[in-house]
Amino acid sequence: MNAPSYAWHASADEAAWAHDAAAALRGALEHALARAPRALILLSGGSTPAPVHHALATADLDWSRVVVSLVDERDVEPGADGSNARLAEGTLLRGRAAAAEFWPLRPAHAALDAAVAAANARWHAAAGALALAAVVLGMGEDAHTASLFPGSRGLAAALATREPYVAIDASGCAGAGRWPRRISLTPAGWAAAPLRMLLLRGDAKRAVFERATGADALHAPVRAALDVPGVPLHVHWCAA
Repeated sequence: MNAPSYAWHASADEAAWAHDAAAALRGALEHALARAPRALILLSGGSTPAPVHHALATADLDWSRVVVSLVDERDVEPGADGSNARLAEGTLLRGRAAAAEFWPLRPAHAALDAAVAAANARWHAAAGALALAAVVLGMGEDAHTASLFPGSRGLAAALATREPYVAIDASGCAGAGRWPRRISLTPAGWAAAPLRMLLLRGDAKRAVFERATGADALHAPVRAALDVPGVPLHVHWCAA
């Protein structure tokens, strides 16, 4: 197991945390737009990143050249309770950022396997015309990231595949809640990003992360985000 590679960014409060993370993401998008016709950013769902999304939405960028998608999605219809697409659209795709294009991972009425195949095909087809700018990850108290849950069916294959997205069955995993069937980004997907960011809040999450740095990815999947050679994971944390 390689030594973990990460940069720790601690902020005094939520406002500073959101500002600093959004500034880093804005910079990553600017660099991507300078080298390609369009830029792609992959976001996490949930409530934790919402302040960062709100701050990023005010950035003075050519949002018409930006594509927004997700690191994971639940097997639910767009707009349904639990949809990460619904959360991302409500927190980022507003104001200036409303001009961005959004790529859902789980289209309406799509079977999960078909959604995964479509996401991977779209990823490969966009290579060259679309520069991956940043991947924004979160982490649960079980050390899962994206929808890679410890103990989930498909985890070992997800950690080993060369495809960017896989289907995950997290039945029996407490962190998955009411939505065990998921589509998730893989290490092969986030390895291509020049900026990989992990958003954390609170002392409990900090403790989980610190333990995960000494674990293996099967037991603490977030550990896989620390194993990209030459590109540290940027961890943005605040206490509140």
